[in-house]
Amino acid sequence: MTFYRRRLPHLQRDNKPHFVTFCTFQRWQLPETAREIVMHSCLHDTGTRYDLRVAVVMPDHVHLILVPLVNEKEKRTWTMPEILDAVKGASAHLINKLLSRRGPVWQQESFDHVLRSSESLDAQIQYVRDNPVRRGLAANSADYRWLWYQEPKNPYRPDVPA
Repeated sequence: MTFYRRRLPHLQRDNKPHFVTFCTFQRWQLPETAREIVMHSCLHDTGTRYDLRVAVVMPDHVHLILVPLVNEKEKRTWTMPEILDAVKGASAHLINKLLSRRGPVWQQESFDHVLRSSESLDAQIQYVRDNPVRRGLAANSADYRWLWYQEPKNPYRPDVPA
């Protein structure tokens, strides 16, 4: 277990799913091209730094549920600050370049917490998936372009979804 602090306290637990939310600076509305960049940045390190379960890029915030993985080279788990700095840093750089702008894209702080049970994991995944519908951006979650979801694997038959 790792504890770190910025303005808010943060707790990281190895091999546990983490629910993460980060917002745009001053709640700036990301244009569609920027949302595409953010989604690609969220997916970039899945399988190497983290196991991403679900991601949604909303106009002014992002929700992720992920499990940090082991950095095999250094024999330690990737930290949440390393993961989020990579996602937010890469996406901010590319968004500013694309839109010929300068300045922050993201708020420095993020909200994250460790999910404690499979029930809360399922509920939180559904919460993330339903976010575009609740905000009136899509009739159903499958229609929202900036939502990515990984079907859970069946522990008895990994080739078949659970």
